[in-house]
Amino acid sequence: MDVAPARALITRAAADLLEKLQGRHGALMFHQSGGCCDGSSPMCYPLGDFIVGDRDVLLAVLDVGDDGVPVWISGPQFEAWKHTQLVIDVVPGRGGGFSIEAPEGMRFLSRGRAFTDAENGALADDPPVTGAEYEKGVRPPSTGTHVVAEAVDACPLPATPSR
Repeated sequence: MDVAPARALITRAAADLLEKLQGRHGALMFHQSGGCCDGSSPMCYPLGDFIVGDRDVLLAVLDVGDDGVPVWISGPQFEAWKHTQLVIDVVPGRGGGFSIEAPEGMRFLSRGRAFTDAENGALADDPPVTGAEYEKGVRPPSTGTHVVAEAVDACPLPATPSR
């Protein structure tokens, strides 16, 4: 495998909601929660409302809207998740955090898929951008589209054993 896979993807339904929210709030960003607010949900904020730390890691800039939507995660949490592709989805209900989709009666939800050995090998040659590097103008390479039709397209369900 020559090209590293995207570290983060978004479902079409979540991208549609994100575009609606961009129309209302302007540029947006995600920060993958580390467990305090609403468990491990991705929190969506107006761009700049969440201060990105020097050690935070940029998983991807989702190709949603005119300028894209950066997806950040804390450095220590990235170390635990670095072998996992984050897939941002949306489900009905209200989350318990500060994410801006709450009034819509929907909430963003993180799903994950473990990278294959080949994908991990490609990612080893493609280190992520930290908050400190981003502040200096470093940007991740584009990996093509980040939008998948359904979460199952990125995170296939295991086969159910027949009885």
